[in-house]
Amino acid sequence: MNPPLEQRVAGLLSLNVRQVANTIQLLEGGATVPFIARYRKEVTGQLDEVQIAAVRDTHQKLVELDKRREAILKSIDEQGKLTEELRRKIEDAGSQTELEDFYLPYKPKRKTRATTAIEKGLEPLARLIYLQREPEVERKARTFLNDQIASVEEALQGARDIIAEWISEDADARQRVRTLFEREALIRSVVKKGRETEGAKYRDYFDFAEPLRRVPSHRLLALRRGESEGILSVGIAPDESAALERLERQFLRGVPEAREQVALALKDSYKRLIRPSIETEFEHLSKRKADEEAIRIFADNLRQLLLSPPLGQQRVLAIDPGYRTGCKVVCLDAQGSLLTNDVIYPESKRQPAEQTLLSLVSRYRIEAIAVGNGTAGRETEAFVRSLNFGRTVPVFMVSEQGASVYSASEVAREEFPTQDVTVRGAVSIGRRLMDPLAELVKIDPKSIGVGQYQHDVEQNDLKNSLDQVVESCVNQVGVSLNTASSHLLRYVSGLGPQLAQNIVDFRARNGPFKSRDQLKKVARLGPKAFEQCAGFLRIDQAANPLDNSAVHPESYPVVERMARDLQCTVGDLIKKPELRKQIRPEQYVTETTGLPTLRDILAELEKPGRDPREPLAVFEYDDRVKKPEDLHEGMVLPGVVTNITAFGAFVDIGVKQDGLVHVSQLSHQYVTDPRLVVKVHQKVTVKVLEVDLQRKRIALTMKI
Repeated sequence: MNPPLEQRVAGLLSLNVRQVANTIQLLEGGATVPFIARYRKEVTGQLDEVQIAAVRDTHQKLVELDKRREAILKSIDEQGKLTEELRRKIEDAGSQTELEDFYLPYKPKRKTRATTAIEKGLEPLARLIYLQREPEVERKARTFLNDQIASVEEALQGARDIIAEWISEDADARQRVRTLFEREALIRSVVKKGRETEGAKYRDYFDFAEPLRRVPSHRLLALRRGESEGILSVGIAPDESAALERLERQFLRGVPEAREQVALALKDSYKRLIRPSIETEFEHLSKRKADEEAIRIFADNLRQLLLSPPLGQQRVLAIDPGYRTGCKVVCLDAQGSLLTNDVIYPESKRQPAEQTLLSLVSRYRIEAIAVGNGTAGRETEAFVRSLNFGRTVPVFMVSEQGASVYSASEVAREEFPTQDVTVRGAVSIGRRLMDPLAELVKIDPKSIGVGQYQHDVEQNDLKNSLDQVVESCVNQVGVSLNTASSHLLRYVSGLGPQLAQNIVDFRARNGPFKSRDQLKKVARLGPKAFEQCAGFLRIDQAANPLDNSAVHPESYPVVERMARDLQCTVGDLIKKPELRKQIRPEQYVTETTGLPTLRDILAELEKPGRDPREPLAVFEYDDRVKKPEDLHEGMVLPGVVTNITAFGAFVDIGVKQDGLVHVSQLSHQYVTDPRLVVKVHQKVTVKVLEVDLQRKRIALTMKI
């Protein structure tokens, strides 16, 4: 009998049973992962978000496993075939694979060669042969001839079909073959006849073989994509003789004549039943592992992108480049609201374009300029930098990845119903500079372009993972209650689309929130939702300074007590470090508030509402290069990491096409994982190794 769920989860994750039980209780009570990680450290023993999510996911998998276990036991019991030994095996099974192996002989079947032979009355002959004690098999087979069975060979074939199915349903046999697959299976691919030219990009896999346990995720996903496109034939199998040898050791014994029949059945069983079944199992297993790795890489990249340094609340002029069709220009106020828009033609009408920009920068007191990095982006950036605004106005290149998706989206239409897609795209570029997180949450993460093979992985798993990353980042940074869009608010712990919209509607009717406590007046925002969301929402210039901090309202009394003990105000505690130094957190420990929470409170009082993201720095590409043709081997250039995969990092060096720093070129030391060396949006220096204009490939190195 399996131990309690909490104990099994704790064992699988190497955690304390109490930690797991308390975490599951919080999750089942409606608490979110960010809330539990930030505000329930005493209850969970300070588990972080990753551990809490692992507890949640592992618990759910085990719940589903137990449901399947009960269904199997019920099915076999209803057949009247549930022995105590079988019940014990099923109850002790620790995986879905084990359960299904035990259930296989009792699973309702469609018509098979074995069931047909059984219907003809050949099961007794099969049992006789299977025992391998009968020295005169053919003589016995002759006694089974009738109007349905015309010959001895037909009788023996039917018996072998039955034996082959028995062997294929033997749990030990399947596990022996499964172990061989785990250790020695090769994944092989060959090009399909006549598809060589069409599938040129898969040339590396036209005649390919590699141990399955060593194949990296990106290679396996490439193989599966080639297979799905009809270019490659892909198979997984170990050496056949090794598999047969293992099965022979298990099943072959007894007198030669019967043994020979079992050997024939065994070979047929492996080729026709066991190998295809286990191969399918390993196809799914290897694909799932590759998916998990690809999704993990995508999630890490997305987190880094969402937590990119923000410019902050400044007045921005944003340009969506387009030399021939004109550059769309928008001016935004410090809250990201659209002030005006225009079109300039730097290539054909340079002087009017200069005058327009100079006028807009002056009239709207622009503090920074954002230029999209799409077509003509570098030329537009050079044009803007050539202008004299009479003061310093920093210019930033901003990724346009996904901007077109946003500009055509329902969210953009709601925000700017009277503007066309070009204006919406330019607004998105400007807002990305001000606050990447607040703007990027409006776009489907798959459209942002920071993954590998994102369209080949299991889409529900990808969506769930990326949604969790967005939720984590939003709550880590915190959200301005009075300026956030409903789309950003929906990711705040405990909210969601409806409550987020209710907050925006309340704000529109009643003006800015003056305190967190006002949230309780929002329609349908009850005590549980308030508990979950309040600590992650910020109110600038609130009467209570704690409302602009990560201190949860439930802890306000603790802070107020600290202030009373020091005979000062909460505001004084925040402003005066000498007062905070006098606080001894041990004096404020209660049954519900422990040292971890108290230390968090003191850290927050030191820098209330501080944005955890790094400050933004101006970056400039090398003026010598604007297109791939400008590159030559040996050039050393500044660049920005745009994407990280299992095989390396892609770097934007300002030529409209990212170059690849292969994992072997990331460092002079051996690198197992590119994510240990670089991050998305990191500024790096690279050297050009090779430029292949025909294949549109740029090879770079960081080993300078």
